[in-house]
Amino acid sequence: MEGMAASGRKKSTTGVTAARRPEVRLPPLVPWDGDGLEPDGDYDGVRFDGTDLTDASGRGARFMDCALDGCALDRAELARARFIDAVLTGVRGVGTDLAEASLRDVEVVDARLGGVQLHGAVLERVVVRGGKIDYLNLRKARLKDVVFEGCVLSEPDFGDAHLVRVEFRDCVLKRADFSSARMESVDLRTVAELDIARGVDRLAGAVISPAQLMELAPAFAAQIGVRVEA
Repeated sequence: MEGMAASGRKKSTTGVTAARRPEVRLPPLVPWDGDGLEPDGDYDGVRFDGTDLTDASGRGARFMDCALDGCALDRAELARARFIDAVLTGVRGVGTDLAEASLRDVEVVDARLGGVQLHGAVLERVVVRGGKIDYLNLRKARLKDVVFEGCVLSEPDFGDAHLVRVEFRDCVLKRADFSSARMESVDLRTVAELDIARGVDRLAGAVISPAQLMELAPAFAAQIGVRVEA
């Protein structure tokens, strides 16, 4: 499976630098025929096709030049795992633990996930395209050159996270929490639905559209203690 071609960084007239997208070129892959995962395992050039990884224990494992297609990840233990040059397509599951994991040059396509733990994780050159993720926990995570595209994020938690060159394109953000987040060149202009539950005061470093400004005006006014009355 070929990934998306990376493009050079472009700077718009608003001064927001575009995210650098991953460039994934997978070599011929070997089908995985093992049983589950191993802690600190090394998976190089492997395709997991429809593999049931429910309750699998792969803490600290490394996945390089790998594809995960239609895999079940319910309660999979992948804390501190490393995904490098990997494509995850149609993965599904609840309670996947990716705390303090590292994702670099990764594409996540049409995922159906709930309660994913990515707190303290590092994401660099990552695209999340399509699908729906509920209760995504990215607290204290570091995101650099990350694109959320055409997906639905329900109650994502970006609390205390650091976002650099992050784009939200044609996606839905429901009840997002940006408490204590730090932002640099974060593009929210094309979000289809922007619903911020907490942390509207942490949008410094982000760019929004005029229409979004009007929608967020009551929240901005409340933040600085302004009452708006007819």
